[in-house]
Amino acid sequence: MAKPIYRRVIVKISGEVLAGYNSGQGGDPGGKSGDFGVQQATLERIAADLVATRALGVTLGVVVGGGNFIRGAGAAKKGLPRVTGDMMGMLATVMNALALEAAIEALQVPARTMSALAMPEICETYERRRAARHFEQGRVLLLAAGTGNPFFTTDTTAVLRAAELGAEAVLKGTDVDGIYSADPRQDPRAKRYDRLTHAEAVERDLKVMDSTAFALARENRMPIIVFSIRDKDAIRAVLRGEGRFTVVDS
Repeated sequence: MAKPIYRRVIVKISGEVLAGYNSGQGGDPGGKSGDFGVQQATLERIAADLVATRALGVTLGVVVGGGNFIRGAGAAKKGLPRVTGDMMGMLATVMNALALEAAIEALQVPARTMSALAMPEICETYERRRAARHFEQGRVLLLAAGTGNPFFTTDTTAVLRAAELGAEAVLKGTDVDGIYSADPRQDPRAKRYDRLTHAEAVERDLKVMDSTAFALARENRMPIIVFSIRDKDAIRAVLRGEGRFTVVDS
Protein backbone atom coordinates (compact mmCIF):
# COMPACT_ATOMS: atom_id res chain seq x y z
CA MET A 1 0.00 0.00 0.00
CA ALA A 2 1.37 3.40 -1.00
CA LYS A 3 2.35 5.65 1.88
CA PRO A 4 0.28 8.82 2.20
CA ILE A 5 1.76 12.00 0.77
CA TYR A 6 0.77 13.90 3.91
CA ARG A 7 0.23 12.67 7.46
CA ARG A 8 -1.99 15.46 8.76
CA VAL A 9 -4.52 17.29 6.60
CA ILE A 10 -7.65 19.39 6.71
CA VAL A 11 -10.36 18.31 4.26
CA LYS A 12 -12.84 20.95 3.09
CA ILE A 13 -16.27 19.59 2.15
CA SER A 14 -19.02 21.90 0.93
CA GLY A 15 -22.58 21.66 2.15
CA GLU A 16 -23.74 21.15 -1.43
CA VAL A 17 -21.66 17.98 -1.57
CA LEU A 18 -23.56 16.55 1.39
CA ALA A 19 -26.85 17.38 -0.32
CA GLY A 20 -25.81 15.55 -3.48
CA TYR A 21 -26.00 18.88 -5.31
CA ASN A 22 -24.28 19.44 -8.67
CA SER A 23 -22.96 22.99 -8.53
CA GLY A 24 -20.35 23.51 -11.22
CA GLN A 25 -16.88 23.28 -9.69
CA GLY A 26 -18.06 22.95 -6.10
CA GLY A 27 -20.69 20.24 -5.64
CA ASP A 28 -21.40 16.55 -5.96
CA PRO A 29 -22.97 14.91 -9.02
CA GLY A 30 -26.18 13.00 -8.66
CA GLY A 31 -28.32 15.83 -7.35
CA LYS A 32 -30.07 18.71 -9.01
CA SER A 33 -30.24 22.43 -8.49
CA GLY A 34 -32.36 23.13 -5.43
CA ASP A 35 -31.44 19.99 -3.48
CA PHE A 36 -31.64 20.67 0.25
CA GLY A 37 -30.53 19.01 3.45
CA VAL A 38 -28.28 15.95 3.71
CA GLN A 39 -28.33 13.00 1.31
CA GLN A 40 -27.70 9.91 3.42
CA ALA A 41 -25.93 7.87 0.74
CA THR A 42 -23.48 10.72 0.06
CA LEU A 43 -22.93 11.25 3.79
CA GLU A 44 -22.11 7.57 4.31
CA ARG A 45 -19.81 7.45 1.28
CA ILE A 46 -17.77 10.41 2.49
CA ALA A 47 -17.64 9.04 6.04
CA ALA A 48 -16.34 5.71 4.72
CA ASP A 49 -13.70 7.55 2.67
CA LEU A 50 -12.53 9.48 5.74
CA VAL A 51 -12.34 6.28 7.79
CA ALA A 52 -10.33 4.53 5.05
CA THR A 53 -7.99 7.52 4.86
CA ARG A 54 -7.48 7.49 8.61
CA ALA A 55 -6.50 3.82 8.33
CA LEU A 56 -3.49 4.93 6.25
CA GLY A 57 -2.16 6.67 9.37
CA VAL A 58 -3.44 10.13 8.39
CA THR A 59 -4.67 12.58 11.02
CA LEU A 60 -7.85 14.22 9.72
CA GLY A 61 -9.67 17.45 10.35
CA VAL A 62 -12.76 18.26 8.31
CA VAL A 63 -14.24 21.69 7.69
CA VAL A 64 -17.83 21.47 6.48
CA GLY A 65 -19.77 24.20 4.68
CA GLY A 66 -23.45 24.98 5.10
CA GLY A 67 -24.62 25.75 1.58
CA ASN A 68 -27.09 22.87 1.56
CA PHE A 69 -29.11 24.90 4.05
CA ILE A 70 -28.17 28.56 3.58
CA ARG A 71 -25.37 30.82 2.31
CA GLY A 72 -24.82 34.23 3.87
CA ALA A 73 -24.19 36.00 0.55
CA GLY A 74 -27.22 34.32 -1.01
CA ALA A 75 -29.41 35.25 1.93
CA ALA A 76 -28.31 38.88 1.59
CA LYS A 77 -29.54 38.94 -2.02
CA LYS A 78 -32.96 37.82 -0.76
CA GLY A 79 -33.23 40.61 1.78
CA LEU A 80 -31.59 39.33 4.96
CA PRO A 81 -28.68 41.35 6.37
CA ARG A 82 -25.38 39.71 5.38
CA VAL A 83 -24.33 39.31 9.01
CA THR A 84 -27.58 37.51 9.83
CA GLY A 85 -27.24 35.25 6.81
CA ASP A 86 -23.65 34.39 7.71
CA MET A 87 -24.59 33.53 11.30
CA MET A 88 -27.39 31.29 10.02
CA GLY A 89 -24.86 29.66 7.70
CA MET A 90 -22.56 28.96 10.64
CA LEU A 91 -25.39 27.13 12.40
CA ALA A 92 -25.93 25.10 9.22
CA THR A 93 -22.31 23.95 9.28
CA VAL A 94 -22.82 22.65 12.82
CA MET A 95 -25.75 20.52 11.66
CA ASN A 96 -23.64 19.11 8.82
CA ALA A 97 -20.70 18.40 11.11
CA LEU A 98 -22.91 16.56 13.60
CA ALA A 99 -24.38 14.45 10.80
CA LEU A 100 -20.92 13.55 9.52
CA GLU A 101 -19.68 12.82 13.05
CA ALA A 102 -22.54 10.35 13.54
CA ALA A 103 -21.82 8.66 10.19
CA ILE A 104 -18.13 8.26 11.08
CA GLU A 105 -18.85 6.89 14.55
CA ALA A 106 -21.33 4.43 13.03
CA LEU A 107 -18.24 2.92 11.39
CA GLN A 108 -16.66 2.44 14.84
CA VAL A 109 -14.18 5.30 14.46
CA PRO A 110 -14.06 8.09 17.09
CA ALA A 111 -14.98 11.57 15.88
CA ARG A 112 -15.58 14.89 17.59
CA THR A 113 -17.35 18.08 16.48
CA MET A 114 -15.92 21.41 17.62
CA SER A 115 -17.69 24.70 16.93
CA ALA A 116 -16.21 28.18 16.68
CA LEU A 117 -19.46 29.38 18.28
CA ALA A 118 -20.11 28.25 21.84
CA MET A 119 -23.03 25.81 22.10
CA PRO A 120 -21.91 23.49 24.90
CA GLU A 121 -25.14 21.50 25.05
CA ILE A 122 -24.53 20.39 21.44
CA CYS A 123 -20.78 20.11 20.90
CA GLU A 124 -17.41 21.29 22.15
CA THR A 125 -16.25 24.85 21.58
CA TYR A 126 -13.17 25.05 19.37
CA GLU A 127 -9.93 25.63 21.22
CA ARG A 128 -6.63 24.91 19.52
CA ARG A 129 -4.91 22.91 22.25
CA ARG A 130 -8.00 20.80 22.91
CA ALA A 131 -8.34 20.18 19.17
CA ALA A 132 -4.70 19.09 19.05
CA ARG A 133 -5.38 16.59 21.84
CA HIS A 134 -8.25 15.10 19.83
CA PHE A 135 -5.79 14.62 16.98
CA GLU A 136 -3.32 12.95 19.33
CA GLN A 137 -6.06 10.59 20.50
CA GLY A 138 -6.82 9.53 16.94
CA ARG A 139 -10.20 11.20 16.52
CA VAL A 140 -11.50 12.58 13.26
CA LEU A 141 -12.13 16.23 14.03
CA LEU A 142 -15.18 18.01 12.54
CA LEU A 143 -14.64 21.77 12.58
CA ALA A 144 -17.89 23.71 12.45
CA ALA A 145 -19.23 27.30 12.50
CA GLY A 146 -16.48 28.65 10.29
CA THR A 147 -14.17 31.10 12.02
CA GLY A 148 -17.05 32.27 14.22
CA ASN A 149 -17.14 35.57 12.34
CA PRO A 150 -19.31 36.82 9.48
CA PHE A 151 -17.80 37.65 6.08
CA PHE A 152 -15.29 34.78 6.24
CA THR A 153 -15.87 31.64 4.18
CA THR A 154 -15.34 28.05 5.21
CA ASP A 155 -12.52 27.92 2.62
CA THR A 156 -10.67 30.48 4.71
CA THR A 157 -11.57 28.50 7.83
CA ALA A 158 -9.99 25.36 6.36
CA VAL A 159 -6.68 27.13 5.72
CA LEU A 160 -6.77 28.87 9.10
CA ARG A 161 -7.38 25.63 11.02
CA ALA A 162 -4.72 23.85 8.98
CA ALA A 163 -2.17 26.49 9.98
CA GLU A 164 -3.26 26.45 13.63
CA LEU A 165 -3.19 22.66 13.96
CA GLY A 166 0.03 21.95 12.11
CA ALA A 167 -1.60 20.32 9.07
CA GLU A 168 0.58 19.76 6.05
CA ALA A 169 -2.06 20.50 3.41
CA VAL A 170 -5.68 21.43 2.73
CA LEU A 171 -7.69 19.08 0.52
CA LYS A 172 -10.67 20.68 -1.19
CA GLY A 173 -13.20 18.24 -2.64
CA THR A 174 -15.22 19.48 -5.61
CA ASP A 175 -17.10 17.71 -8.40
CA VAL A 176 -14.39 18.09 -11.04
CA ASP A 177 -10.86 16.66 -11.11
CA GLY A 178 -8.95 19.82 -10.32
CA ILE A 179 -8.96 23.53 -11.11
CA TYR A 180 -10.07 24.75 -14.52
CA SER A 181 -10.00 28.20 -16.12
CA ALA A 182 -13.82 27.93 -16.34
CA ASP A 183 -16.51 25.36 -15.64
CA PRO A 184 -15.50 22.55 -18.05
CA ARG A 185 -19.09 21.40 -18.47
CA GLN A 186 -20.13 24.83 -19.71
CA ASP A 187 -16.98 25.74 -21.62
CA PRO A 188 -15.34 22.90 -23.61
CA ARG A 189 -12.28 25.12 -24.09
CA ALA A 190 -11.67 25.37 -20.33
CA LYS A 191 -8.05 24.68 -19.45
CA ARG A 192 -7.21 22.29 -16.63
CA TYR A 193 -4.23 23.10 -14.42
CA ASP A 194 -2.04 20.41 -12.86
CA ARG A 195 -0.16 22.88 -10.68
CA LEU A 196 -0.51 26.57 -9.80
CA THR A 197 1.01 28.97 -7.33
CA HIS A 198 -1.19 30.72 -4.82
CA ALA A 199 -0.46 34.02 -6.57
CA GLU A 200 -1.52 32.62 -9.95
CA ALA A 201 -4.79 31.35 -8.50
CA VAL A 202 -5.58 34.84 -7.20
CA GLU A 203 -4.41 36.69 -10.32
CA ARG A 204 -6.47 34.46 -12.63
CA ASP A 205 -9.53 34.90 -10.40
CA LEU A 206 -10.12 31.17 -10.23
CA LYS A 207 -13.34 30.59 -8.33
CA VAL A 208 -12.55 27.29 -6.62
CA MET A 209 -11.57 29.18 -3.44
CA ASP A 210 -11.84 32.78 -2.33
CA SER A 211 -8.86 35.10 -2.50
CA THR A 212 -8.58 35.38 1.29
CA ALA A 213 -8.09 31.63 1.57
CA PHE A 214 -5.43 31.64 -1.15
CA ALA A 215 -3.64 34.61 0.44
CA LEU A 216 -3.61 32.95 3.87
CA ALA A 217 -2.34 29.71 2.33
CA ARG A 218 0.45 31.57 0.54
CA GLU A 219 1.48 33.35 3.72
CA ASN A 220 1.70 30.02 5.56
CA ARG A 221 3.15 28.08 2.61
CA MET A 222 0.17 25.74 2.83
CA PRO A 223 -0.45 23.50 -0.20
CA ILE A 224 -4.04 23.23 -1.39
CA ILE A 225 -5.05 20.13 -3.35
CA VAL A 226 -8.25 20.36 -5.38
CA PHE A 227 -9.84 17.10 -6.49
CA SER A 228 -13.15 15.45 -7.32
CA ILE A 229 -14.85 14.02 -4.25
CA ARG A 230 -17.62 12.34 -6.23
CA ASP A 231 -15.91 8.94 -6.47
CA LYS A 232 -15.62 6.28 -3.83
CA ASP A 233 -12.40 6.59 -1.78
CA ALA A 234 -11.48 9.87 -3.50
CA ILE A 235 -9.78 11.37 -0.43
CA ARG A 236 -7.71 8.26 0.19
CA ALA A 237 -6.69 8.14 -3.48
CA VAL A 238 -5.41 11.72 -3.42
CA LEU A 239 -3.30 11.07 -0.34
CA ARG A 240 -1.80 8.03 -2.04
CA GLY A 241 -0.87 10.19 -5.03
CA GLU A 242 -3.41 8.55 -7.30
CA GLY A 243 -5.93 10.01 -9.72
CA ARG A 244 -6.14 13.58 -11.04
CA PHE A 245 -5.96 16.73 -8.98
CA THR A 246 -4.54 20.23 -8.99
CA VAL A 247 -1.88 21.28 -6.52
CA VAL A 248 -1.71 24.94 -5.48
CA ASP A 249 1.46 25.81 -3.62
CA SER A 250 4.26 28.34 -3.42
